[in-house]
Amino acid sequence: MGSLDAPFNPVSLALGAEASFVARTIDSDRKHLTEVLRAAAGHSGTALIEIYQNCNIFNDGAFELLKDKQQAAEAVIRLEHGQPIRFGTEAAKGVVRDATTGDLKVVRVTPENEGQVLVHNAHTASPTTAFALSRLADPDTLHHTPIGVFRNIDRPVYDTLMADQLDTAIENNGKGDLTTLLTGNDTWTAPSHRVPHSRRPQ
Repeated sequence: MGSLDAPFNPVSLALGAEASFVARTIDSDRKHLTEVLRAAAGHSGTALIEIYQNCNIFNDGAFELLKDKQQAAEAVIRLEHGQPIRFGTEAAKGVVRDATTGDLKVVRVTPENEGQVLVHNAHTASPTTAFALSRLADPDTLHHTPIGVFRNIDRPVYDTLMADQLDTAIENNGKGDLTTLLTGNDTWTAPSHRVPHSRRPQ
């Protein structure tokens, strides 16, 4: 009958944790899959990619809506950096920000609201809009599912920062010597405490 837990959203989780590269793609879309994997490989730091992949045993056909060409046109939102977020037949639909709630929503594009359609920016420092995009998809029907790179920002990675920190410590304090440290005067003696034996009950 399936799990009763709320659906888990890896993209939202990664963006909420301030991941620097987060993307989603579909296994059967080889061109898109290759582009996303190549972008992740070129990223400096950890990258998370959610891949919608069919499993004949556990979720057979679960992503069929996103793979069928006719249905996918209305269900899949392809994110491209620097491009307006539009989709559907003849790009008739777009993503705008709700002026009342601040959330993102899908609307039919008209001359009156065309200027409100969001332009995707994967390189912006704040993950706020990327997170909102990750929440667009209906977890039950998969309608309005964004795919592509949600976030791709440059920042120093941990190993580089650690190496710089070690270099700074050596520059300020000199290179350490383990023998000098072990035979130096900065030692202490720990007092011994005798632990009484437990008595057996009489």
